[in-house]
Amino acid sequence: MAVSYKKLWKLLIDKDMKKKDLCAKAGISAASVTKMGRNGHITTEILLKICTALDCKIEDIMEIVEDK
Repeated sequence: MAVSYKKLWKLLIDKDMKKKDLCAKAGISAASVTKMGRNGHITTEILLKICTALDCKIEDIMEIVEDK
């Protein structure tokens, strides 16, 4: 099983936001966004900050997918 953040990237597009806008609004580092771009693991604290900043639920920004 792997983590996918495709939902987050789609949400940013829908909200007309760039990744740097997400960093500023959520108070997270660019390194965290880079990790998510590679479907890497990040802390629940960062996920909470993103959900709070975007006013969404965890399932709106990530999902668990089968390994290829």
